[in-house]
Amino acid sequence: MDYEFELRFKLPVDSDANEIVERLGEAGCDDALVGTGQPGRIALRFTRAADSAKSAIVSALEDVKKVIPAANLIEAGPDLVGLTDVADMLGKSRQNMRKLMLAHAATFPAPVHEGSTALWHLEPVLRWLQGKGGYQVSQEQIDVAHISMQINLIKAAAHLEPRMQREVHALVA
Repeated sequence: MDYEFELRFKLPVDSDANEIVERLGEAGCDDALVGTGQPGRIALRFTRAADSAKSAIVSALEDVKKVIPAANLIEAGPDLVGLTDVADMLGKSRQNMRKLMLAHAATFPAPVHEGSTALWHLEPVLRWLQGKGGYQVSQEQIDVAHISMQINLIKAAAHLEPRMQREVHALVA
């Protein structure tokens, strides 16, 4: 099974992006499109064959870390999305997604950020759409979104203060 996902990293200072791209290809990341447009960053869009989404993403992370041990993962994706992202993924319009969200406000997943642009974790939105029917959502898309979200949450959890986590956990769960 092929799984499509993206990994974005912050590179160590004084990294040579061209050299890193060459080394990534040699290390097994030849299944990724590499973007180096922003200085000090690298984005890899993988289409990786594996038995599971978890195996695909974890093996890609391992391959990258072998080549660039000091690289810091910024984000695994797809995870945090706006309605436009979801609409594009499903071949629908943003207006269609907004109408759907408003018509089912009680059951549509809550965003993780509300502001001028609302953001959702993709996995609960895909699961909701799959349960709704009429939308082409594959289990592979849900699996990749789930693993991406888990990786991002684990990364974010590393910044938690244990005392604060204990005090607030019951209030936000």
